[in-house]
Amino acid sequence: MRVLIVEDEPNLGRQLRATLEGAGYAIDLATDGEDGHYLGSTEAYDAIILDLGLPEVDGLTVLDRWRREGIVVPVLVLTARDSWSDKVAGLDAGADDYLAKPFQTEELIARLRALIRRASGNASSELTAGDVRLDTRSGKVTLDGEPVKLTAQEYKLLSYLMHHKGKVVSRTELIEHIYDQDFDRDSNTIEVFVTRIRKKLGPDVITTIRGLGYSLEEPRG
Repeated sequence: MRVLIVEDEPNLGRQLRATLEGAGYAIDLATDGEDGHYLGSTEAYDAIILDLGLPEVDGLTVLDRWRREGIVVPVLVLTARDSWSDKVAGLDAGADDYLAKPFQTEELIARLRALIRRASGNASSELTAGDVRLDTRSGKVTLDGEPVKLTAQEYKLLSYLMHHKGKVVSRTELIEHIYDQDFDRDSNTIEVFVTRIRKKLGPDVITTIRGLGYSLEEPRG
């Protein structure tokens, strides 16, 4: 899953980036509202963490612009402001959730997971596809109840497909959502990881839809 952080405090931005990358997310970081708006408008994200008190363009304006542009990615507003009026303003501008500083990173990650699950239509933190189960809280994957060890990139790819079970996901979409903006998009790593996952979870766990992409359940009709 790919997340954009728009945060102007250097230490907090670096800390959030390191923490979320450690939790398995691909992270892009913008340090002002202008760059944040540009990235959110031109790149594909599964969620955005947005500070309100930004230089250049404030967070509420950035959020309002995204929503007017038709960008529906879940946004978690992160700010030092803690008054009810600021919360209302953020939610009215199109935020999906709100977290005031200071905060516990565990809570932020839990809220982020919930936003991404809801956006893909998954209510539970445990995702299933046949005999494969993926627990988004612990990052553990099991096959027929037995734990399966995946690399970080294999987990990211499988997690994205499981969040979008039943849909055909193109190679381009996978690259856009499991890597940050600096990744070489001509690489053939997606094919390599799909092959490795099939060896660990079974040859039929990921279906190749010729010319279109991959799916965990081939769509009907």
